[in-house]
Order: sequence, then structure tokens, then C-alpha cells
Amino acid sequence: MEGGKPSLTLVYQAVQALYHDPDPAGKERASVWLGELQRSMYAWEISDQLLQLKQDVESCYFAAQTMKMKIQTSFFELPPETHNALRDSLLSHIQNLKDLSPIIVTQLALAIADLALQMASWKGCVHTLIEKYNNDISSMPFLIEILTVLPEEVHSRSLRIGANRRTEIIEDLAYYSSTVVTLLTSCVEKTGNDEKMLIKVFRCLGSWFNLGVLDSNFMASNQLLMVLFQVLQRDETSTNLHEAASDCVCSSLYAIENVDTNMALALQLFQGVLTLETAYHMAVAREDLDKVLNYCRIFTELCETFLETTVRSPGQGMGDLRTLELLLICAGHPQYEVVEISFNFWYRLGEHLYKINDAALHSIFRPYIQRLLHCLARHCQLDPDHEGIPEDTDDFGEFRMRVSDLVKDVIFLVGSMECFSQLYSTLKEGNPPWEVTEAVLFIMAAIAKSVDPENNPTLSEVLQQVVLLPESVHMAVRYTSIELVGEMSEVVDRNPRFLDPVLNYLMKGLREKPLASAAAKAIHNICSVCRDHMAQHFQGLLDIARSLDSFALSTEAAVGLLKGTALVLGRLPLEKIAECLSDLCAVQVLALKKLLSEDSTNGKSADPTVWLDRLAVIFRHTNPIVENGQTHPCQKVIQEIWPVLSETLNIHQADNRIVERCCRCLRFAVRCVGKGSASLLQPLVTQMVGVYQVYPHSCFLYLGSILVDEYGMEEGCRQGLLDMLQALCMPTFQLLEQPNGLRNHPDTVDDLFRLATRFVQRSPVTLLSSSIIVHIIQCAIAATSLDHRDANCSVMKFVRDLIHTGVANDHEEDFEVRKQLIGQAMEQHGQQLVTQLMHSCCFCLPPYTLPDVAEVLWEVMVFDRPTFCRWLESALKGLPKETSGGAVTVTHKQLTDFHKQVTSAEECKQVCWAIREFTRLFR
Repeated sequence: MEGGKPSLTLVYQAVQALYHDPDPAGKERASVWLGELQRSMYAWEISDQLLQLKQDVESCYFAAQTMKMKIQTSFFELPPETHNALRDSLLSHIQNLKDLSPIIVTQLALAIADLALQMASWKGCVHTLIEKYNNDISSMPFLIEILTVLPEEVHSRSLRIGANRRTEIIEDLAYYSSTVVTLLTSCVEKTGNDEKMLIKVFRCLGSWFNLGVLDSNFMASNQLLMVLFQVLQRDETSTNLHEAASDCVCSSLYAIENVDTNMALALQLFQGVLTLETAYHMAVAREDLDKVLNYCRIFTELCETFLETTVRSPGQGMGDLRTLELLLICAGHPQYEVVEISFNFWYRLGEHLYKINDAALHSIFRPYIQRLLHCLARHCQLDPDHEGIPEDTDDFGEFRMRVSDLVKDVIFLVGSMECFSQLYSTLKEGNPPWEVTEAVLFIMAAIAKSVDPENNPTLSEVLQQVVLLPESVHMAVRYTSIELVGEMSEVVDRNPRFLDPVLNYLMKGLREKPLASAAAKAIHNICSVCRDHMAQHFQGLLDIARSLDSFALSTEAAVGLLKGTALVLGRLPLEKIAECLSDLCAVQVLALKKLLSEDSTNGKSADPTVWLDRLAVIFRHTNPIVENGQTHPCQKVIQEIWPVLSETLNIHQADNRIVERCCRCLRFAVRCVGKGSASLLQPLVTQMVGVYQVYPHSCFLYLGSILVDEYGMEEGCRQGLLDMLQALCMPTFQLLEQPNGLRNHPDTVDDLFRLATRFVQRSPVTLLSSSIIVHIIQCAIAATSLDHRDANCSVMKFVRDLIHTGVANDHEEDFEVRKQLIGQAMEQHGQQLVTQLMHSCCFCLPPYTLPDVAEVLWEVMVFDRPTFCRWLESALKGLPKETSGGAVTVTHKQLTDFHKQVTSAEECKQVCWAIREFTRLFR
């Protein structure tokens, strides 16, 4: 902080402003200033003083939160000799402030827990805390709070204590776990039915279950389990206590996932949960939805824990199928939120049974799935007084989508055809109310694609009947029937006689505002699947496309219709395609021209993105089959459209969103005609480079990578493409070299290295011989530590592919040149690369990036194993061996083992496993 340590008065004023200033700007200023204070060295002393003065809740909360944050993120700032004083000070604060506010106690408890985890010299912290406070009933609440958050913080992402320290702590906590449980038991005995204390005890017990350190035999015979189930069986239990007890039972069930090694506790929990059925019915009778949801969570967790046992020995012992009965009882509850809790279990059960694929086993579970499907169909019914189409974006709409996904996953157990026929017969034979009809059609739509369309009279009959539905039926029924028709496009493809009636039916929907988007989506599906049959209807599709905006379509549906039209266009005779494509694009091109002429007259720019997106989808999906030597039928159209796109790009060059859409449109145009776009290359590159100097939109780098991909193998284009790369790199490096440049511009990093990778793939020698390569490699090494999924992936792919060119395709004539150039690059940058990669994967990158890091290291090793061994040894020597709290991060043996595992690996995945294990030492 500038200006030295601030006075306490100034800090008080800022905290008051943060909470009480009526002016939002004043609040914001206070927040920024306090944030700076928290990051400074002064924060330690100031927060300690604020806690000591205990002036008000706000200043104490700020101070407690600051303490926690500093210990989590800046513990290294304190010299080791101050650690004991900090611990004693925090324990004194939590005791003095225990009655001020529970949230302050929680923040201080977290600070103490995080300190204990990092402070290696504080041995047996659980034991010392219990010894110090367990005889004082008034200290019990904060002692239990510390014992609750301590196990939770062991795996905290914000503490990088490393695997060695974590293992040491877990062993320590396991050793004292029975002491903690005994403390909790005696606490319940002393305080009797004090609800607040019971909630704290259950939360604490759940936390220790979650860490997986409780002795299951000790717990099986423990009094606390009985108390838990008594609380859950009692009708008069309050909502908060009920929730805490439910959470604790769920944690205990999760902790015994491996049932065979926890038999005694598993049996107690199994029997305990089965006693809760009566309590569930009582909660239903009292319409207490909170409790109903809690019971359903417990029943679901029970089923998840005993899933393997149930599948292995259904109906025997703890494979008792009453567990499934409990879930089906919940599925019968009128509120859909209840059944939704169990979805993951049913999905996992389906997955297990699908893998085992045993007909006898399937037949045991089939009746349960049939009953589940019956419940789901009922839950999907709209209210009888619902008007209009089903909403798909509200909670109920999302629930129906999840039902649709679940039905697709478990339908194999019942049989798609059998289920489809049964659903259809309920419509055919009965005369159900509209909401039942709609829900049945909805489930039929979910499974239609999994029914075999070959010679299937039921499917044909359904299709025939649906397209005959009168317009007088409820709007929602028509909507869902249109969705069903869209899902049955395979049936239409096998039975072309249905094409005309189906299209007529969908056209009726297209003309009605509420149904238009669903109908457009169905037409898109039919175009995708029945391309050849739809060719005769191309004129009709073109008419729709010309008057697209006369229909009330969502943007997505309009684009989908154009996609369908383009797919069919690609199947027309080659000589017709150019004219038809020109007709299809004409509407969008005219609209863009109109916008351009309006722009020049009134000086205001209207948004062209709708038209650009529509052109992009047309180019993307018009894929005619062109033989060698034939001119691409789309080439002429794209040349005609180029001036309009170029002008649009020019006018909107400052607007990233619009430039991105222009580049996307050009990308698909280039991809559509491939080498046929050669005449655009010069003007396009000139314009891209010109605009990029002023407005460095990363999409130009992406478009550049497409051009390199298409033309990089052409001898005559290589120098021009290299000039383009160099011209684009200069402003890019300026942008990325700013403070935090890499972190603030991940899209630019991503697209730059896509472009560089394309060059490596298409014309490695051109790139490797240029002066720009050194700068690109240096930028890549700096960017390996960037924690951004796409950007990091691009960087790693570039480095991997670059080094791989030194060993790949050794039969080609440029191999020796490549090998020599890569050798020079590695000599110059190899050590720096390996050191930076090891540092990045230990301290900067999330675990999902490690396979990419492993591939780069593997390529370096394949290229030159002896040198790599030296580089890796040097990189490992530079890693810290101890944490700031004095714990050992990595032992000498762990370093030498890792070095040996990597350097003796015979395939890349062995390197990946080694890195995964090694980096845990630093997390």
C-alpha cells in the first residue's frame, strides 16, 4: 500500500463506508481500498488489532475474514518464529468473540484450521484443542466449529499444502477421530435436546465422515448413530435439525462406498434408513416438502451406496430391493422436485446393467424401470389449465429435458419398441385429456430415435395419425407432436410416401407464431436425414428461405432452416448448385447491401450479424461432391459476395463482435470452396493485416490459420503466408507483453498458436527458417503457465507438434533440414522449456492439463533422451523442497524416483501417470 501503514481510524471509516455509505460509488471506493489493504503486509497487524479492540461486528468480521484470507494465500509472508504467536492470538480472539456473531466465529475457525494445516510445528492440534477447551461448556460451540472446518479444509483448493503434508495430516486426524466422536457424544449427553448444539454436532460428525477417517466398527456401535435416526424418525423435529441430520446420514452413506470393508457400519445404516419409510409418509401427510426432499436424498444415497451389492445379489441381504421401492415411493410424490433427486442413481443403475448385459438380471430390474417410466410420464404433464406451448426454459421445462435424457438412458431395459407401442396404445384406445396426450407424445419423442425404423408398422401408423391431428387440439399437443415428427425423420427417409403429408403438416406449424420454431427445427431434421428425397422439394425450401423473416422464428430456428436447405442444396445436380446457391444467398446479400447504403447516408451503423450468421451457415453446410478437375460450383458465388463482406468488415472494423462474425463467414466460405478461393487470398490477407494493426481482433489470427491450412502446402503461397504471419505477430506480441497480457487475452493466445500450429503442420521448414520462430517459441514458453483451458491446449499442441517435426516422416526429402532446425531450436530453448513446464504443472496448471504437458515432455525426450535427462534433473533441482510452514514438500527419494520414472518411460501415458502423482506433492 502506498503511504505506509494506515491508521485504525482510517480502516474503521472504510469498513463503515463499505457497509453503510448510501452512495454506491463510496462503497466501491471503500471496497477497492480495503482490498488493497488485505493484500498488503500491514493486514496481519491491523486485523489482529481490530479483533482485540472488538469495536463492532462489521470491523471484527472484516478482520476475521482478512486473517483467514492471509493465512490461506500469504502465509509465506510470516517468518516461522511468529507462527506460535499467531496461533495463540487467534485462539484468544475466538474465545473473546465467541458471543459476538456466528459468522465471525466461522471465519476465525477457518483461520485456525488453515494455520494448523500449514504449521508443521503444531503437532497433534486436535488433541491440544480438545484438552484446552473440552471442560468449558461455553467454549464448546467454537471448539466444535474448529473441529468441523478442519477436515473440510484438508482438501481445500486455496491451500497448496502438498500430498506429503496432506497424508501426514489425514493420518493424524484418523488417529484422533475417536477422541472427537467421544467428545461429540458427551456433548450430546451434557446438552440433551439443545437443538443448536445437536445441529453443530451433526455437522461436525458429517465433516469427519466426508474426510473418510472414522473407524467404521467404532461408529457402528456408537450412540450418535442412534441419536441421528431418532431425530429423523421424530415427527416434531424442526426443519433445520432435520436437514443437519439428513446431511450427516448422507455423508455416512457416502463414506462407506466400499461396503465390503465397512460391513458392520453398512448394516447399521442400511437398517436405520429402512426404518424411515413411516416418517416419510408422515412428512407427505403434513405436506412438509423440506422433510420429504431430505428423506428422498437419504433414500437415494442409500441406493447409490449399495448399487453394486444390489446388482450383484438382487433381493439378498443388503441387495434388498426394498431400497428401490423407497425410491419409487418418492417418485410417486406429486412434486416433481422429489423424483428429480434420484435421477443420477437411475442413470448409474442403467449404466451398470448395460455393461453387464445379462438378460436374466435385466428381467429382475425391468418392472422397476417400467414403474419409474410410468411416474415420469405423469410428472411431465402440464397443468390442465396451461395455455400455449410448453415452456422449455423455466424449471419445469428443464426438468422435462432431464426426464427426456434419463428415459433415453434406461429405455433399453424395457425395450424401445415395446414402450413406444404401449404409449401409443394408451392414446389410441383411451380418450385421455390433452395434458396426458401431450406428456405421452413427449416421452414417445424421447425414445423415437432408438426404435428400429426398418419395416415398422407401428411407427408408420404413429406418423400417419400425428400428421392428421386437427388444428383444434390444444396448442401444446400440436407443439409436442411437431417435435415427435422431427425425431421420426429416419422413418420418413425409409418411407418417402410420408414426405409430402409430413411437410404439409410442418408447413402449417411454420405459419403459426407459437409453433414456428419447433416446425423449423423439425424441417431441419428432415432435411438432414432425408437429403436425397428432399432434393425434389428444394424450390419449396428456397421459397421459405426467401421469406424467412415473415415467420416468427427464433434466431436458432431460422439458422437451422437455412442449414437444412444448404444440406439439401449440396445434393442437387452440380450444374444447378451455383444458381441455387446464389438465390439462397441473395436475400442476405441484399440485406447487407441495404445496411451499407443506409450506413453511408445516415452515418449510423446497423447490426449486420443476423445476415452474416445466415451466410455462414449456408457456406458451412453446402458440401457438394466435386470431382478432381471440376470447378467448384460455389466459387463464383463467393467471389461475387466478397466485396459486400469486405465492405461490411471495413465499416465495422472497431466492433469485435461483428468482425468475429465476418471472419466466421469468410472462414466457412474458404472451407466451402477450398483452393477455389485463391483469387480472394491477396485482398483478404491485405485487409486482415491492415485492420489488425489498428484493431487486434483475435479472430483474424484464427482466419489466418484457416488460410494456412488450405494453402500452406502450395509452394507459391508459402512466402505470402509467412509475411502474413509476421505482420500479425508484431501487434500480437505487443498486446501479450503488456502486464498480465497473457492472462487478459487468452483468445489471442489460443488463436495465435492455432495459426503457428497450422504452419508447423503445413510448411514447417518455412516457419523454422524464419526469424519470427524464436519469438513465437519464447512466447509459447511464457504461455505454458496460463491457466485457461483452450489457450493452454493450443500452446501445448504447438510445442508438441513443433518438436515432433524433428522426428516425423523421416522418409521425406526435407527431413534432415527439419531435424537440424529443431535441434538448433532445442539447443537454444530446451532447458528453459523443460524448467518452465515443470514449474507450471507444479504451481500454475489444473490437473486436466497434465496429459498435454506429458505429451510435450515425451516429444522432447523422443527427440533427444540423454539431453532431456540433464534438463529434467536441472529443472527438478530448482523446485522448493519445503513449504513456508516448515513441512517437507518433496523428499530427495521422491525427486529421484520421478526422474527415473519419466526418463525410463516407454510410452507417453507412463510420463503422464508420473507427472500426475508428482504434482500432487505441490497441490
